[in-house]
Amino acid sequence: MTGTPRSLRSSGSGTRRVRRTVLGALAGVAALLATGVTAAPASAAPDPGTVAPSAQERALDFWTPQRMRAATPLDVLSVDRSDMRTSDIRKGKATVVAPSTPASDAGLLAIPNGGGPWSGGGAVTKTAGRVFFTFQGRTASCSGNAVTSANKSTVITAGHCVKMEGAWHTNWVFVPGYHDGQRPYGTWTASKILSTPQWTASEDINYDIGAAVVAPLDGKKLTDVVGGQGLAFNTGYSKAMYAFGFPAAAPYDGEKFIYCSGTTYRDFLLSSDHGLTCNMTGGSSGGPWFTQFNAATGTGLQSSVNSFKYNFLPNAMYGPYFGADAQNLYQSAQSS
Repeated sequence: MTGTPRSLRSSGSGTRRVRRTVLGALAGVAALLATGVTAAPASAAPDPGTVAPSAQERALDFWTPQRMRAATPLDVLSVDRSDMRTSDIRKGKATVVAPSTPASDAGLLAIPNGGGPWSGGGAVTKTAGRVFFTFQGRTASCSGNAVTSANKSTVITAGHCVKMEGAWHTNWVFVPGYHDGQRPYGTWTASKILSTPQWTASEDINYDIGAAVVAPLDGKKLTDVVGGQGLAFNTGYSKAMYAFGFPAAAPYDGEKFIYCSGTTYRDFLLSSDHGLTCNMTGGSSGGPWFTQFNAATGTGLQSSVNSFKYNFLPNAMYGPYFGADAQNLYQSAQSS
């Protein structure tokens, strides 16, 4: 986290949008952008968020191991409280979607934990993964998670991991179970990426939620291969939660699966987000937060994603409340 506060821009709707920077020293970012980062060919989509089959093929060919290693972490959004503006969260009926991933043995890990390697194993090591894409001519990375869905092909991530600065990301792929440069379950290309209406229109921090529908790989659908976690919508605040991701900005390098855990709190400053003590950095954006997480099996109910940090609270992560619009996004994705 840099020590310099980030300003916000006005959008056309009058809602301020977060100005983004990659977490870490500005000099370090400049060095990363200057070395080893390769611009990607443009891939035009027939409709916003829809990825043509030819573009899917190009994305699969584009993401070589070398490019994945060279990808710079997309930031966890960094905000200054003096300028941040958000709209209210629309609530709805409490709804739970059960996990479809089979349970597996894993050791118990106590909470709270402010950030460290996940050594428990379990289903989450298959459903969670890294997200890679191109943004403004550079290769970048986030995190994501496969969830139970009607199409067996839905990934949940952050809104800024699918669209930012008014443009949908290109060459978007999901690598479940990523670790140490390995892709044990393959690379899955997006056939469609989408976000909440509020993020799509004005990048409202309370609605920083994205989704992707991935194409079959070798004739198989995503959750038939890795399983799918459950989801929970409109289930309140102050929950015991586990957060996961692949932070790639210092002191992390994107190669390890990191977790934080503890009891969340409602943001007492300006957003309507959940807050959690967590030191994960850029690249962890979009990683899943779980309620009712069973550390013995690695299964839970996804209830948020890694989204932003306040400049002056570097060890606190915030994630959007999964309300009515998050649920609608999930429905739209699983119906695609």
